[in-house]
Amino acid sequence: MLKGSVGKLVAHSLRGIPNPPPITLLFHRRDLLKKWRREGEQIKLTTHKITESRNGYDVEVAAAQRRTHGTEVPLQELYGEETYPGLRPHEIAALNSTTAPTSQDVSEPSLNPEEEDDTSDETIHNVVVTVKAASTVSALSAIRHRLTRGSTILFLQNGMGILEEVNREVFPDIETRPNYMLGIISHGVNSTSSFSVVHAGFGTIALGLVPRYAARQLTNPAEPMTESWAPTSRYLLRTLTRTPVLAAVGFAPTELLQAQLEKLAVNAIVNPLTVMLDARNGSILYNFALSRVMRLLLSEISLVIRSLPELRGLPNVNTRFAPDRLETLVVGVAHRTRDNISSMLADVRKGKQTDIEYITGYVVKRGEEMGIKCVMNYMMLQMVIGKQNLINREEQEDVPVVGTGKSVVRSK
Repeated sequence: MLKGSVGKLVAHSLRGIPNPPPITLLFHRRDLLKKWRREGEQIKLTTHKITESRNGYDVEVAAAQRRTHGTEVPLQELYGEETYPGLRPHEIAALNSTTAPTSQDVSEPSLNPEEEDDTSDETIHNVVVTVKAASTVSALSAIRHRLTRGSTILFLQNGMGILEEVNREVFPDIETRPNYMLGIISHGVNSTSSFSVVHAGFGTIALGLVPRYAARQLTNPAEPMTESWAPTSRYLLRTLTRTPVLAAVGFAPTELLQAQLEKLAVNAIVNPLTVMLDARNGSILYNFALSRVMRLLLSEISLVIRSLPELRGLPNVNTRFAPDRLETLVVGVAHRTRDNISSMLADVRKGKQTDIEYITGYVVKRGEEMGIKCVMNYMMLQMVIGKQNLINREEQEDVPVVGTGKSVVRSK
């Protein structure tokens, strides 16, 4: 299981069912293993101010490969100042100290690979991917040698277009690539620390199998796929659907695709607008000027979705994805989550990379393929990326000042 706020929710929930399956947490950094042991080797979930801790997890380190311009960068080159100038000197020193420690506190457990085997080459039968969309390729590259045709990967992420990128960069051979499942999660989850999470809002998880040969032509596009499920996929679906907290339900591929597109349309409005406003989700409500912006964006999104060849021949597509109905969905989600901060805004505030290229960027890309110019969405895409770069630049210009006290002062 690849970690993240959603990953912690899934792992914690699975440990609470009768006869839980064995669960392994995959860490992308070795220092997380030290934090895991320091925090008692448990995941804490807080619901309605009640915190419940669960343990019994296996852990492994699967260091994600960093990519620059589509090329994997070896770790020894990544942490060099000359070959990777994007990092500040104190960050390079910190990373070098975690990869090659010169000293160690005797109170902390050893992380020497000779003393502890925290990596593995054992075959992985099921893996749940919950990292950010932009990190998916590098995360799966670290474990692709452990995945076979019989393995199953469940993608529990925001955005679309991720599978195409994974197929292109990680599993180009259709005959040997693992089985894919997609999940659409509506739970509200916020991380408070590396292994603590708050279940802010209850929701559901829609699950579905991605056919291996999705390009084959059907006589009737609305008929269900008859492709048999792999044993690992069946096991994963049964396990998740018997977990009460997750409220997971299986869907047919065509219905899951439409549910994905609905969530994409909502995220393409709520997330970018809250980033530009630097406000909570409810800020886009009851504001005529913002409603006009919302409708301009939705008119392009609706046209792109209704023109997709994947939906051709399916009933009620024009009604389901009409601009008015999409606006109703957006307003409903914004109202229910009016006190929440969107995940994209939280990432921008921290100077982290967002999923905007897999949300608004997906709409723009598919529109270009069909000759539809999404100028409003393209502008929103560039503005979010621009703000993200602006925050990043401010972070880069920060100069840490280390004092003798406990507090650290940062100046520019």
